[in-house]
Amino acid sequence: MTEPTLQSLLRKLPSVDALLHMDSIREALSNHPRKLVIESLRYAIETQRQRILRDPESPDRVDASPRFVARLALEHLQSSSDYTLRRVVNATGVIVHTNLGRSLLPQEAVDRLVTLCRSYNNLEYDLERGQRGSRYVHAEAVLCELTGAEAALVVNNNAGAVFLVLNTLARDREVVVSRGQLVEIGGSFRIPDVMRSSGAALKDVGCTNRTHLRDYEGAINERTAALMKVHTSNYRIIGFTAEVTLEELVTLGRQYRLPVIEDLGSGSFVDLSRFGLLGEPTVQEAVKAGADVVTFSGDKLLGGPQAGIIVGRKDLLDQCRKNPLTRALRVDKMTLAALEATLRLYRDEARAMEAVPTLGMIALSPTVLEEWAQGLAALLREADSRGVLEIKVRPCFSQVGGGSLPGQNLAGHGVAVSSTVLSPNRMEMLLRANKPPIIGRIESEQYLMDVRTIQPDEWPIIREAFVRMLERAEGREETS
Repeated sequence: MTEPTLQSLLRKLPSVDALLHMDSIREALSNHPRKLVIESLRYAIETQRQRILRDPESPDRVDASPRFVARLALEHLQSSSDYTLRRVVNATGVIVHTNLGRSLLPQEAVDRLVTLCRSYNNLEYDLERGQRGSRYVHAEAVLCELTGAEAALVVNNNAGAVFLVLNTLARDREVVVSRGQLVEIGGSFRIPDVMRSSGAALKDVGCTNRTHLRDYEGAINERTAALMKVHTSNYRIIGFTAEVTLEELVTLGRQYRLPVIEDLGSGSFVDLSRFGLLGEPTVQEAVKAGADVVTFSGDKLLGGPQAGIIVGRKDLLDQCRKNPLTRALRVDKMTLAALEATLRLYRDEARAMEAVPTLGMIALSPTVLEEWAQGLAALLREADSRGVLEIKVRPCFSQVGGGSLPGQNLAGHGVAVSSTVLSPNRMEMLLRANKPPIIGRIESEQYLMDVRTIQPDEWPIIREAFVRMLERAEGREETS
């Protein structure tokens, strides 16, 4: 193409001023800041300009019409205006999904957040004395009541809790840990690295699969600060194994006057064995067994907000409070409000099972889940007016997730979808692009939605998403 022809093609692109007079752009100006609208118009014009320059021999491939450029600008405006942290529909069947925000908060916790975030509160004010108080009293009393511990302290997450305890009690000294418990969890949280960063020295004992009490005792010397037990919450070692119980470790600690620290990770307050989930100790059991310090998460099996919780001996936790790191790891009013509201539900375990979403989803029976799957399947069949989808209800397995109860599955049911016009991968991509996104999984060449983690008010959202997905696929086959 000659230079004059190229310039002629570029001149066909509309100006910003011309686009501002279009009805669709005027409407956008009434809903968005003018600056963002102008930036989106310039983005759309420049995008088409670069396309023309890249392909000057085929001008018909580039749409330079005001209508198309305005549509491109509006799409960019919508994308740049969307929140980056958004609601999604969790159809994966993973209850405590780390990538999808972990545990859902109980309604009681949500209500407390709304109340306390819309008003001033006594976060650090002692109402009885009329003077400055401590923010930590708001959760400490109920934590001690529920666990039987002498004291409690809440920080930003369990990694912070472990770090603070080790830095306070074992800086420049050794902590004895079984080699089989040197865990790494998501986000590269590794016990050896955390211990090294805290200033404590790792003294690993035993073998990967077998550790005996004599291994711990043989490692104790004048530099030993504590004995530590780490719950292997995200993996299991089976076969020829041996592990020292917490009770045995406590007895050894008492003999040598060494504190025993247990990192429980998930931190369950309810015995989950009734649901066929084995090997998850409760916080109450750890305290009763005599652990001097116990750390665990607030947003995993407890079902509350992200937090790291430390319970145990008052003298040891008082030392943690005085550590300057405590301020760096402290939690805000929203965390404390949601945590306290969640914890109060556990005063009645039956009430907690009903009100804490994480527990409620764990407790769902296969029979109930099959009924739900049949209901969702029927709704999707109604949406499939062209009859291009094959929708079936089939058994599937859910997981607790969040690094909890590895290798243990919960039996349930899901809705499996396949099609001659949409591949499972294409279906997954289109549903993930929905607003709100729907996150499922692909199994056996089918798109599967596990109903265990789908909330009741999300069924209509899924139906409308399928309608839009089929509209996009109408008239053409999708093979990728």
